[in-house]
Amino acid sequence: MLFAFLCCSFGSMGVRMIHETTLPCMRGRSLDRTVLLGFATARALHSASFADVLDEASGRGYQRRLNSRHSLDFRRYVQGPGSATIPLTFNLRGKDGDGWRVEARDGSTLLHLHDGARPLAQVDCQHRLGHLSDLEVELPFMTFIGLSEREEMEIFGVINGKAKGLSNSLLDFHDAQLCSDIASERPELLVALHLKNEPSSPWYNRLDLGGNQVSGLERRASLRTMQKACRILTKRLKPAAADEVARIAHDFWRAVALVMPDAFSKPRRSLVTKGIGVYALSELAADFVQEAPAGTRCDVAYFTAIIGDLAPLLDWSNDGPLGGLGGEGGATRAADILRQLHRRPRLAVANG
Repeated sequence: MLFAFLCCSFGSMGVRMIHETTLPCMRGRSLDRTVLLGFATARALHSASFADVLDEASGRGYQRRLNSRHSLDFRRYVQGPGSATIPLTFNLRGKDGDGWRVEARDGSTLLHLHDGARPLAQVDCQHRLGHLSDLEVELPFMTFIGLSEREEMEIFGVINGKAKGLSNSLLDFHDAQLCSDIASERPELLVALHLKNEPSSPWYNRLDLGGNQVSGLERRASLRTMQKACRILTKRLKPAAADEVARIAHDFWRAVALVMPDAFSKPRRSLVTKGIGVYALSELAADFVQEAPAGTRCDVAYFTAIIGDLAPLLDWSNDGPLGGLGGEGGATRAADILRQLHRRPRLAVANG
């Protein structure tokens, strides 16, 4: 049952009327956390809740962007005979009184939600609830009470860590927020995030995290793709520290962007910024560092000179020699093709 209440609040400006929606609940525990269990209409839960979708520009939030097709499929389902769902999971953000209050009355628990406020964060129900704002169907729900955003993120990751369709890049972003020492725990992730977050990097804000994208940029590689590429560097350049590998990766990709600017300005037409290109070029970056003469600083100038000789020899379009390659085997093959081209000019000079 759902009840509407009208409350009075007395302040310095007189009487302020507060409209509330009240949901009868049962208080209990979900493992080590206090929760409320109850039932409410989809309309009521939608109007009092929000999805904290990751804003890639600011780094705030943690949810994936809404999949409207998924949500509309659920809308059709709930209106059919025999439909059912597990409880929708929320968290009451903030403190009691910040748009909500919990009241114990006569052995029961009442959850009061101020009309116009949205204190319920959608921890696990965004796609089920996304397109149900006008429906009166009754749904079960469970809400945590007063979790921090970090605690919400941890629970979201536990619930959805193996969920089909959930962006691995979004989970990687969560890991970066939750790691106490990312440089030692996930060095490849530190390097990938450095490429995304450093304004002078050609990958600045160009790695898709799975949240609301930064506007104005074309199709991009994902954070997971770049993380896998950076794992190549961190493994092959050991024992270099993660921050030094990050500097090398940054300078290498700056050189790539300088020599092949169209790859970044028109990414749809080039394999350079696709997975196959990112993986293969990362292998070459490690080669270039390992073959550098002693005392050479592997910086933008060093990489630019090498890539400048290599780039004209290869067609990076989908119709070129790398077109159609995919997966781990394809990346290895692509790296071998690039290595052969890198060595060819040197052999010609030696035998001339």
